[in-house]
Amino acid sequence: MAILLREAIGDQLRRVRTDQGRTLREVSTSARVSLGYLSEVERGQKEASSELLAAICDALDVPIGDVLTEVGRALSPVVIDVIPADATAAAELVAA
Repeated sequence: MAILLREAIGDQLRRVRTDQGRTLREVSTSARVSLGYLSEVERGQKEASSELLAAICDALDVPIGDVLTEVGRALSPVVIDVIPADATAAAELVAA
């Protein structure tokens, strides 16, 4: 099952907060959002509006673009290039 956008955003917000050593209470007070609602956002249970996301990012002193960039990376599929072990197989791939 694919990860939902709200889950990826919540994961990234939690990661930033915990990396800063801050509590939910500290961030919720600074962002002026209830502790319970912030907890639900971090757990991917609630969608954060753009205004709420901006307030949380301000409280965390992190640009919203940085959060969204990391979310984009988390949601992007991993591409693995496989290089054949022998030159003949590699040449056949290039020619195809």
